[in-house]
Amino acid sequence: MDISSASQAQGAAYTRPPGFFKRLTAVDWLFGAGLLAAALYALNRFGAYMDIYEQAILVLAAPVFAFVGWTFKPVRWLMPLVALLALWAVQLYGGSLDAANQKFFLKYMLSSQSAILWMSAMFVFSTVFYWLGLLTRSPFGGSVGSKLCWAAVVLGFTGMMVRWYESYLIGTDVGHIPVSNLYEVFILFSMITAMFYLYYEQRYQTRQLGPFVLLVIAAAVGFLLWYTVARDAAEIQPLVPALQSWWMKIHVPANFIGYGTFALAAMVGAAYLLKSNGILADRLPSLEVLDDVMYKAISVGFAFFTVATILGALWAAEAWGGYWSWDPKETWALIVWLNYAAWLHMRLMSGLRGRAAAWWALIGLVVTTFAFLGVNMFLSGLHSYGKL
Repeated sequence: MDISSASQAQGAAYTRPPGFFKRLTAVDWLFGAGLLAAALYALNRFGAYMDIYEQAILVLAAPVFAFVGWTFKPVRWLMPLVALLALWAVQLYGGSLDAANQKFFLKYMLSSQSAILWMSAMFVFSTVFYWLGLLTRSPFGGSVGSKLCWAAVVLGFTGMMVRWYESYLIGTDVGHIPVSNLYEVFILFSMITAMFYLYYEQRYQTRQLGPFVLLVIAAAVGFLLWYTVARDAAEIQPLVPALQSWWMKIHVPANFIGYGTFALAAMVGAAYLLKSNGILADRLPSLEVLDDVMYKAISVGFAFFTVATILGALWAAEAWGGYWSWDPKETWALIVWLNYAAWLHMRLMSGLRGRAAAWWALIGLVVTTFAFLGVNMFLSGLHSYGKL
């Protein structure tokens, strides 16, 4: 066979993988069409109560969540299930908050406080089973841990949707998306961190990272339960004037995608350090997989945190008359941004890898935690409405 014939044979043997849209199935398109139909129905039904920005957010949410569902297939059943449970709760309320103490399923399962308590329990049990699976080399433990984590996600998102509805039952002037205080954003943080972990669990076909990532989620749940009991934080409060803005609907979720993925990267970094020191070395994924997850998590988090910072500046200009005021929260957000910008710069320009990258990601969690929580505890400023 001459060279030209060999080249033709090699070319014929190679088949280019189909493009992204060609890989979509009928179920994928049905999911996307369902989201679009739901968004258009909501726009027609409730559009009169929204300003133009909120209408745009509602319409754009359909293709965004469709893409998420196409990329991460479990979202295709997660979203309809959460919607069904939330709508069931709405039907049980019948327009009165008193039903929360009168109807069995509301009182013990579907009211926001009940669902969030169940979420907290599922995350704690998930952490225990993930660790049992890792320490005993039991696939059963990891499998149960994963299922419990999914159950926690379903209950957590259901609790948030129902809480949103409950806020409007208190009063139309009180109703707001549940991302306005520490109680609500700790739930959001737990959900986002868990969802990104479950994506990487499926992407890399490993449950050995679950014990580490669920530790930080369990810690968040522990704080959430303490905060609920000590400060009666589960009570829905009216928004302060600065938070009565559509900016909150996009700034806060983008911010917490950053926080959640940074926390995930830190815990993966902890697993990397243990494996590189010979601890649990034969039970953890390869160093290459750990390094790749850490890099991807920080990359995604940095992109969303950058967007959130820009949105925050625009919101500040509208609420306080200036894009930047060196408020403690703003200053520490900048420190977090610079920290991960430097991490990514060193990664891309100098090939940062290994233990140094893992230690940096782990220390970054300390910086991020102070920006997220420490500022509220120890400092004051324009963001003082978030104090403990």
